[in-house]
Amino acid sequence: MAYNTKRTLVFIETKGFTQLVKEYLSDEEYGELQQYIIKNPEVGKIIRSSGGVRKVRWAREGMGKSGGVRAIYYWAKLRDQVYMLTMYSKSEKENIDKKTLSRIAKELEGIR
Repeated sequence: MAYNTKRTLVFIETKGFTQLVKEYLSDEEYGELQQYIIKNPEVGKIIRSSGGVRKVRWAREGMGKSGGVRAIYYWAKLRDQVYMLTMYSKSEKENIDKKTLSRIAKELEGIR
């Protein structure tokens, strides 16, 4: 489903995400990721048993396929807010672990 590209979504970052995105992406790359999510907030695959948390794959410039990252986010549709939760490199791990998902669920209490 395509969305109005003129819509405004507010991006809210967890402290951990802010630190990680600086490690993995340039400001330009992060801006491109945000625009990608704005165009279609449902682009990320919903992580099973996460309550709607999504994982989107994102390629880093000059890093080949295995050099990509996974951005984990939650789209609060009714508020037009995107919560950027964590990020990791594909070379570090393929999927998010249960401990991290549990922490994210606690962070999202009261938002859903």
